[in-house]
Amino acid sequence: MNNLFRPALVLFALLGALTGLIYPMAVTGAAKAFFPSQAAGSLIVQGGTTVGSTLIGQNFSDPKHFWGRPSATAPQPYNASASGGSNLGPLNPALVDAVKARIEALRAADPGNTAPVPIDLVTASASGLDPDISPAAARYQAARVARVRGVPVEQVDALVASHTQAPLWGLLGEPRVNVLALNLALDGNAPMR
Repeated sequence: MNNLFRPALVLFALLGALTGLIYPMAVTGAAKAFFPSQAAGSLIVQGGTTVGSTLIGQNFSDPKHFWGRPSATAPQPYNASASGGSNLGPLNPALVDAVKARIEALRAADPGNTAPVPIDLVTASASGLDPDISPAAARYQAARVARVRGVPVEQVDALVASHTQAPLWGLLGEPRVNVLALNLALDGNAPMR
């Protein structure tokens, strides 16, 4: 038994050092060297203050801002420590009621908008933290944002177009608009009049 204990202990210590220290440090070092922004959390800093991350949605509810996808986290929206989907199936009455309520809220915020509501404005993402919306969801909100800010809708549409990101390598994913980046650009380029 003693003959097996020493090699097992040495192997445990070596594998523990390799997988618990050396490998994580190498991966973290490579990430910091090749992808410094992403390794640091893709944080957006303005005036020395961190205003958010491009990776986690934020709760925008003011009509002068674009709104993101609904969050499935509780007790506060976009709580990264409570990430998880709603787990409600498409036939679940609770999901149907929640979507109806979200559609009514969007219609109440912009009563003149009769366009179909994009699905991503009324359903949460799998994580409940999605920072992006579709270009259609951004265009749906553009008239409301322009009206509340007192700027031409063409100016807001131009910001939406300039913040629309193409699929990765032109193949992976869908076009998307980061809500935080768009709202920050909006605050800088289309202030309230």
